[in-house]
Amino acid sequence: MAQQERAIRTRAAILQAAAEVFAERGYAATTVADILKVAGVTKGALYFHFDSKKALAKGVLGVQTSLDVPAQNFKLQEMVDTAMVVAHRLTHDPVLRAGAKLSEDRDGRSQYGSAWPAWIELLTRYLVEAQQRNEVLAHVVPRETAEFVLTAFHGAQTYSHLEKNLTDIEYRVSVLFRHMLPSIAAPAVLANLDTAPDRGARVYAQMQSESEELPALRAG
Repeated sequence: MAQQERAIRTRAAILQAAAEVFAERGYAATTVADILKVAGVTKGALYFHFDSKKALAKGVLGVQTSLDVPAQNFKLQEMVDTAMVVAHRLTHDPVLRAGAKLSEDRDGRSQYGSAWPAWIELLTRYLVEAQQRNEVLAHVVPRETAEFVLTAFHGAQTYSHLEKNLTDIEYRVSVLFRHMLPSIAAPAVLANLDTAPDRGARVYAQMQSESEELPALRAG
């Protein structure tokens, strides 16, 4: 068990290091040697988990949509929470920043893929469930709306990155939802949705608190 936990920690450390380097330099300019230097692990340990730079990029992309936000009364709120938590984490999490950078790399993505399809699928699931629960207006097409949310988020992220180095990304995404949700949400639902700029920080703090409680519950 201890060996398995060490392997999990080593893999996480390698992904974190890869993300830091990818986020700073991009895919083409990054070498495995660069990642090894930041990770502080042996070449053998790295290649045990990832056999190439391409595999490392795929690994970083693979954790992009692993968020599990707390359940809410409305599926639309869960969709908003997911986007707001991502916006919050982009300010300090190199794994998410690297995923964004890798996904928009036109040359590199032909080799390792993109996180965008997975994001679209996740957002579509939220919207399908919201539709089944009569949370959205009749004209809403879930996948079409999911693609719109992704592209609008990407635009807000790009603008915030270029103009403010992501320091106002949470505000930008809050504005995005404040303008977009009235066009898709049923009025009774819209009145109860929280799109405040600090929503992501609050939800993420809750997620962290709940994850810290789990080991204690298991031990008990």
